[in-house]
Amino acid sequence: MSAVLVLIVLGIVLGYSFIVREKTVLRVSTTTSLYATGLLDALAGRFEESHPGVVVQFIPVGSGEALRRAAGGDVDMVFVHAPSLEKKYIESGVLVGGKIIAYNYFVIVGPASDPARIRGLSPVDAFKRIFYAGESGKVVFVSRGDNSGTHVKELSLWRAAGLDPRGRSWYIESGTGMSDTLLIAGEKGAYTLSDIGTFLKLRAEGRIELVVLVGGGRELINIYSVYLVNPEKFKGLNSRVAEDFLEFVSSEEGQSLIAEYGVKDYGQPLFYPAAGKEEWLRGVWERLSRG
Repeated sequence: MSAVLVLIVLGIVLGYSFIVREKTVLRVSTTTSLYATGLLDALAGRFEESHPGVVVQFIPVGSGEALRRAAGGDVDMVFVHAPSLEKKYIESGVLVGGKIIAYNYFVIVGPASDPARIRGLSPVDAFKRIFYAGESGKVVFVSRGDNSGTHVKELSLWRAAGLDPRGRSWYIESGTGMSDTLLIAGEKGAYTLSDIGTFLKLRAEGRIELVVLVGGGRELINIYSVYLVNPEKFKGLNSRVAEDFLEFVSSEEGQSLIAEYGVKDYGQPLFYPAAGKEEWLRGVWERLSRG
């Protein structure tokens, strides 16, 4: 290789390195249900178009882990859907500037044959039927078992039913995200609780044959919120960029993107924007935050 060519290559490498170093990385821990649907990538892509010096880096985990990372100062902001967990971190001063950005509904899904006969029941009555069908050896239930927002919701439904399935042979804790949990449930012909967005995505891709048996209604509402990690508690946070992203997601442009997301591919939105319903959603969030 000639000296001139070496210099050219070296110049390109150094120039690329300089550009990479100049990029601001916004670290965001997030629930897997938001990430797996692709919504967050869509929001980040639009945001980065108007903020070319920013790269949004998502860390998809359960809500419990997302909040734990916030408490360690490892991320700049969080997207979560577990009000009872969120409240603890708000009260401890870890999270600030929170906004509700979207909502949808949890669904109880299972095989079309519905051996526990839960179709159309209330969520609590459905869980009772699943429990006793499990005790009779007729069904399997797959839980995320990961302290995620979905797992927290599932446990609240078992408590409302006055039952505890943990440790039972028919109750499987996957310890994985929503997509993997749905795939396991699909393989076993089992029941599980899912957010509607991830379910619709996997169903449309032909990766599962489960169907929605119980869905909608006040008991299954699923609220998504965004928080900044408190810069007064941790050094080195990209708080200004985090504020900008939060404002974008809750802006008219961001809310419109949320409203439209999924309609083309799935025939319905995967999430509903919070815009115009903030007061109602805040009331629901307060109720859910009490566990």
